[in-house]
Amino acid sequence: MEKGVFISMNIICTTLNAKYIHMNLAIRYLKAYAQPEFDVKLVEYTIKDPAMNIVADLYQRRPDVVGFSCYIWNIEETIKVVKMIKKAAPNLIIVAGGPEVSYDVREWMERVPELDFIVIGEGEETFKQLLFALNGGGDVSNIAGLAFRDGDRIVVNPQRNKIRLADMPSPFRFPEDIPHLPNRIVYIETSRGCPFSCQFCLSSIEVGVRYFDREKIKDDLRYLMQHGARTIKFVDRTFNISRSYAMDMFRFLIDEHVPGTVFQFEITADIMRPEVIEFLNNEAPPGLFRFEIGVQSTNDEVNRLIMRKQNFAKLSRTVTMIKEGGKIAQHLDLIAGLPEEDYDSFRKTFNDVFALRPEELQLGFLKLLRGTGLRLRALEYGYVYMDHAPYEILSNNVLSFEDVIRIKQVEDVLEKYWNAHRMDETIEYLVTDVFSSPFDFFQQFGTYWDERGWARIGHQLEDLFRRLHEFLRTSAPDALPIAESLMKYDYLRNQNYKPRKPWWDEKTEKTARAAVYRALLERPEALGADFAALGLGEKELFKHTVVEIVPVDVGRYTAKKQLSFTPTAIVAYFAPSGAGATLFSAPLSALSVSSASA
Repeated sequence: MEKGVFISMNIICTTLNAKYIHMNLAIRYLKAYAQPEFDVKLVEYTIKDPAMNIVADLYQRRPDVVGFSCYIWNIEETIKVVKMIKKAAPNLIIVAGGPEVSYDVREWMERVPELDFIVIGEGEETFKQLLFALNGGGDVSNIAGLAFRDGDRIVVNPQRNKIRLADMPSPFRFPEDIPHLPNRIVYIETSRGCPFSCQFCLSSIEVGVRYFDREKIKDDLRYLMQHGARTIKFVDRTFNISRSYAMDMFRFLIDEHVPGTVFQFEITADIMRPEVIEFLNNEAPPGLFRFEIGVQSTNDEVNRLIMRKQNFAKLSRTVTMIKEGGKIAQHLDLIAGLPEEDYDSFRKTFNDVFALRPEELQLGFLKLLRGTGLRLRALEYGYVYMDHAPYEILSNNVLSFEDVIRIKQVEDVLEKYWNAHRMDETIEYLVTDVFSSPFDFFQQFGTYWDERGWARIGHQLEDLFRRLHEFLRTSAPDALPIAESLMKYDYLRNQNYKPRKPWWDEKTEKTARAAVYRALLERPEALGADFAALGLGEKELFKHTVVEIVPVDVGRYTAKKQLSFTPTAIVAYFAPSGAGATLFSAPLSALSVSSASA
């Protein structure tokens, strides 16, 4: 067939993203690869959009072909849309692709008879060949990597050979995307495949790592930054598997980044050399890079069973060096439910990793993904899991459903109280000095939270403080004076504007507060040179500051992690610009204010 620009078919590639801020990379590769012969239109929705709204929007676009990009997070909603739109437009040709439908293909074709075709695995070439066949009424029987219907028979053709990535066109040069780049997460890949064989992961199925053309990638990055992209996430499964490649890209991004841009990478931490970290600590601007590190488990036997090679000592060294550098935020992942990891073993894994104090610690639950080794060996470990996506574990031979529920309670409060960084000083005190271990704090608090039904309702910031306070009042009353002091400190320092009504009941009397203000007006240097440099007069002092007197020297604790029961004034200064609070503190004695007056 002679190739040219075809205008006879209206082709749409679409997906249901998990969130509005996401941009689907796969459909953009399909569009780029189909050019110039086919003009594929891209439409994106979210899993929160009502199915009827999606169907109505697609229907009104009058497509001839709609391709859906399918993942575990959107497959169930996608099926609803597919079934509805096929009823509304019976002649519409529906194609599905993506990791969720690339395995158990025959089962998907039987389960969803509305699907006309499934593109299996890497889909760019297969999808384009399918479009040629559909446009010309041609034969699809010889298209590799395609499943189709032949009357009542389902045919599944073998996957095709891998595409040569160096020849791939850019998926980013679409004018219609430009207005959205500043407000979306842009995904980019510099390689496909993974060198490891972790049995819970789809990436382990593809042998070897293939790279895109490095200079084309750099041109794409320049283009994205020039057009306002601010969050760019590399989806390479192991970005640093080639040290020379990673170093070249790090150097490029450091030299040519646009200020305000953030680049995120999935890093294998135990293979990262100290000299690479030293380079990043010395050269990278703060906040430019963000690393995601999959730890999953620190139990060596568990890692052996899932064919995961990991040196936790080296991983810890890497995480610690990066943290000490203060330039790069780190997000560490754990998976509950791996083979032979019981509740006690997972508790140890959690505490091992929390000891590194990552900026974020994500507690996930094993998903028995189609095509993975663990799903194929599910009976061996007694796995009971959801029938539908995301196929999450309910129990196995060493972890009961009750254990899973308890760990989910940990996950809930971990997200709200550690990952959100609303109470860093308070949580540090509780997990270090009050509870037996970090896991025990989050477990006890999470169980308390769940028993009171708080998991089913929304929360304002003040509610989070009040609920932790209530928990401590009943579970660790002896720790309450210190914890309450640190909670007040944390609350004030995370406010952008002077709060009208804090979460706590007023305890500092007006006379005591007035004594502190008099001292600050007479000797502002008693609160430090930075406070004195503000040059606050009486009017500004009262208007822009909050004073709270607490029984603990919070300044000493935050600086040295040393506890001292010394009556102390916390002074929070809120700049008129709304730039946030600056906190100062000093013992009352340093302000020449007596404890009696306070």
